[in-house]
Amino acid sequence: MSGSASAGAQPANGAVSFWYAGQGLPAPRPPLAGDADVDVAIIGAGYTGLWTAYYLKRARPDLEITVLERRFAGYGASGRNGGWLTNTMTGGRDKYVLSHGRDLVARFQLLLNETVDEVITVARAEGIDADIAKGGELNVALNPAQLRRLQAWAQAEEQWPESGARLLDAAGTAERVRIAGALGGLHQPHCARIQPAKLVRGLADAVEALGVRICEQTPVTEIRPAAGGRPAAAVTPRGTVRARFVLRATEGFTAGFRATHRDWLPMNSSMIVTEPLSDAAWERIGWEHMDTVGDLAHAYMYAQRTADGRIALGGRGVPYRFGSRTDADGATQPGTVRSLAALLRTMFPAAGGARIEHAWAGVLGVPRDWRASVGLDARSGMGWAGGYVGTGVAASNLAGRTLRDLVLGADSELAAMPWVNRKVRRWEPEPLRWLGVHAMYRAYHAADRAERDGRADTSPIARAADLVSGR
Repeated sequence: MSGSASAGAQPANGAVSFWYAGQGLPAPRPPLAGDADVDVAIIGAGYTGLWTAYYLKRARPDLEITVLERRFAGYGASGRNGGWLTNTMTGGRDKYVLSHGRDLVARFQLLLNETVDEVITVARAEGIDADIAKGGELNVALNPAQLRRLQAWAQAEEQWPESGARLLDAAGTAERVRIAGALGGLHQPHCARIQPAKLVRGLADAVEALGVRICEQTPVTEIRPAAGGRPAAAVTPRGTVRARFVLRATEGFTAGFRATHRDWLPMNSSMIVTEPLSDAAWERIGWEHMDTVGDLAHAYMYAQRTADGRIALGGRGVPYRFGSRTDADGATQPGTVRSLAALLRTMFPAAGGARIEHAWAGVLGVPRDWRASVGLDARSGMGWAGGYVGTGVAASNLAGRTLRDLVLGADSELAAMPWVNRKVRRWEPEPLRWLGVHAMYRAYHAADRAERDGRADTSPIARAADLVSGR
């Protein structure tokens, strides 16, 4: 290790993400070459779009499927995320229980558990080496207020044995990962660490090998529903693709379309990664099981130990840009890099001298009620999936299989899950949207500071922010 995060050369910033640094950004596939008529058009070549194409083509090899991507496969969140292939039910289970009952929600949770293994199985079958290591997910409490939330969470999880979660004391937590100041942890086994870009690039190759056409450098500017005997269509500067079904898999970039501008808010998340740590540092930290690691802060962090011996750690920087704007190349703010580096040094003192090699950012899709959805309107030919709020690495696979069943008209178990064809109210117009999100995160950061300074229970500031946010 050589020097602190602030010493010497500044880390690389942007270039989409660190996950592409080893092999470089992929050479783009050819763009759309004029108008086309297909069975299914998919907008977005991230995990959701590619999994949907993969399962549709395997189920019906005769289908003509075209995926339209404005840059390259994996340019968005699929190539920038923290690498948590986990079973999280976005937005929690309680509201689904109210609307659909406990038994169906329990089955939904089991399907998400199984999805983690489904991704691992497909990656193996398709020869995709994505540095996968299934060590589970470990969430830790770093102060007394966080410990109270952790204990309450563990108590709630006891009512859901399907999740497999178990509470750990400080010693049990340290046996998995030695994190400075950790008072306890909650571990669940249905999670694997991955290298995100390797997974999405391998998946794109597998989809293409099945006969799906991926048109990169092809931004979609308008989505037209079927009407008056005309099929649904995706309009691009390079031509219009007409299809029986047009499926939107655009996640954090959904706000770029006029018709869906306020459907999902593009929330920013930032990451840093260290240089490879020494063997001595890893001996002090442990982390042999390769768990993914998060904390119980209101503005939470997330981390993984990479296959080449680095720590990759992420969290919130500037949470939202006015007007739902999104970045171009993944660059994040210097202040965010410094705050994430300080958090890394606090949690992992053995990595305190490690150089920060790369920093980047990306957007994730956030519905107004913070719950993902999958849907298809057969009359208009419009379908969609997303709004994962950062938990889409696994959920996108289940969503892709669900869209397959909806498109094929299958009366399946997946098509009956509680996130299917769910309607969500839209986000407020500007400037209310910008003011609300920034006020919410200022409240969360203030609550986290109060708790770090010794507050023993959850700050009422955070409780108020939760109510306003709709989480």
